[in-house]
Amino acid sequence: MPVRSLRSSVLKWPDRECVLAALRQWCAGEARRHPELVRLGCFGSYARGDWGPGSDLDLVAVVERTGEPFERRGSSWRTEDLPVPADLLVYTGAEWEALHRRGGRFSEMLREDVLWVWPASGGGRSAGGAGSRPDIGG
Repeated sequence: MPVRSLRSSVLKWPDRECVLAALRQWCAGEARRHPELVRLGCFGSYARGDWGPGSDLDLVAVVERTGEPFERRGSSWRTEDLPVPADLLVYTGAEWEALHRRGGRFSEMLREDVLWVWPASGGGRSAGGAGSRPDIGG
């Protein structure tokens, strides 16, 4: 979370490198807790590099399967352990592929913005054939 500088009353927001390093570490722990995880990435301001004070971390996870309804899937992930507030969307592989087949503005934004961080060894740029940003190492 943001930290207060000892010499001023101004909050210092974590920078992109700090957030992405914490995200890689967080992903390793969450992958152990969620063995169904196939891919996890971020999109939005931290992925593009235009983050600023108050920016949250937008995350997308692709899982093999889940029995949870879409709107409740992110609640079992410990996003509060990340250094900034985070929003997490969790899709099954089939849902992820269908999202990109349908197209549309959100799909195109994800295709351009997602910065995949899990699995750390990469093995490609995308999950289900979508996403064009390179992986970041860990």
